[in-house]
Amino acid sequence: MKHQTLAGAFALVTAGALFAGAAEARDQIRIVGSSTVYPFTTAVAEQLGKTGGVKTPVVESTGTGGGMKLFCAGVGVEHPDATNASRRMKKSELEMCQKNGVKDVVEINIGFDGLTVAQSKQGAPIKLSLPQLLMAVAKEVPGPDGKLIPNPNKMWSDIDKSLPNTKIEVLGPPPTSGTRDSFHELLLEKGAEQIPALAALKKSDAKAFDRVWKTLREDGAYVEAGENDNVIVAKLEQNKNAFGVFGFSFLEENSAKLRGVPLNGVAPEFDAITGGKYPGARRMYVYIKKAHVGVVPGIDKFAAEYVSPKALGEDGYLAKKGLVTLPKAEADVVRKSITDMKPVAADALGS
Repeated sequence: MKHQTLAGAFALVTAGALFAGAAEARDQIRIVGSSTVYPFTTAVAEQLGKTGGVKTPVVESTGTGGGMKLFCAGVGVEHPDATNASRRMKKSELEMCQKNGVKDVVEINIGFDGLTVAQSKQGAPIKLSLPQLLMAVAKEVPGPDGKLIPNPNKMWSDIDKSLPNTKIEVLGPPPTSGTRDSFHELLLEKGAEQIPALAALKKSDAKAFDRVWKTLREDGAYVEAGENDNVIVAKLEQNKNAFGVFGFSFLEENSAKLRGVPLNGVAPEFDAITGGKYPGARRMYVYIKKAHVGVVPGIDKFAAEYVSPKALGEDGYLAKKGLVTLPKAEADVVRKSITDMKPVAADALGS
């Protein structure tokens, strides 16, 4: 028995030494995840490469969901050190991490983004309510008698006579994207709740209600445009009647060509996002694998650079790239959590 215990202990030490040796062989931080957070993390990585005394981290755009799977797959050189997310980590994802040995995950709330519906400035300006948006992209919608039917709306004017008599075409993210999760939860679920027949369905059959706002059309009215939001921007330039779904930073970056569509009467603007008035406002995150800190060179420096005033401050270089920055008091709390490398608790996360 004693012999087995010693053997087990030796095996653990040996495994740790092998991980440390392998991880040290990788001298570059690897980061995966959200396409929306990608430009901000890339800016931090580039700054770190210039001034931090470490190699510039490698940043890959895999989508929030894809990033979580890669990040949570395990500890060691073959797994990423950090992941970007355009929504908060789910409790189920943290449990997946822990099941695979990723015990301690450190969360950085980097700031806000506004999930926007945008159009070319060559198109006629439009305002949409959240129910109208739901009626445009959902696979099933209430018919005249309130019962669910396959979505019959081909033109925007089919939804409301005040809307343009143009074909519905909405370009948006795929299921692996955190932007897709936000699109469903911030905009479509809220739109469904504001339609009387669906509000009644929510009370009588919550699962059927969830299927409505979670299931999008497959007839060409909603087009999955991939993880790269720049592809959507290019397509909007080509088609003045199309609409795209992506983060506020991309709208800001392309403001010469695109305009944001007001939703429920509120335009996607900086003050409306930070003030919580804009319905598509959302927080964005970076998650760090604590087990890799001190093993893969520079992870602590990367985290410190990300939360530094010169990056995350109101006039920092991330704000210049379109990040809606945190209020100072919140930013100070985030900085302290990174200094302490405090892991996120499961009970703080949603399902």
